Amino acid sequence: MQLSKKDVLAEANKVSKNTLMETLQIEIIDYGEDFLVARMPVNSRVYQPDGVLHGGATAALAESVGSFASVIFLNSEKLFIRGIEITSNHLKSVKDGYVYARATFIHKGRTTQLLDIRVTDDNDNLISVSRLTTISLPKKG
Repeated sequence: MQLSKKDVLAEANKVSKNTLMETLQIEIIDYGEDFLVARMPVNSRVYQPDGVLHGGATAALAESVGSFASVIFLNSEKLFIRGIEITSNHLKSVKDGYVYARATFIHKGRTTQLLDIRVTDDNDNLISVSRLTTISLPKKG
């Protein structure tokens, strides 16, 4: 039986309980054949001391959505996925609302994957651009 999109999203968010994703209130909200989207609220939990979105929280959102994309689009029953490098360029500050991270593959190899993650705000302004490299290795036993 194939799961509905609603069921896949519910399961994705369920496995995020008691993780950094739950702490930052990151929620997977959409996916398609070649993309995955998550959102994170911008509030005091993710602020820098001067009251704007912390770049580290933005990078955590980017790595979370990129790693999740690798898990969903690769054979995660036989493989485990880990992020091995991330770069982020922060372009604009945000004080409230949500930020949305959309991950797409640049390269989907057997062992390594490269993802482009664009983070935007509620008005679709580009906030940050990240590149994430993930590695997929066989699960043992």
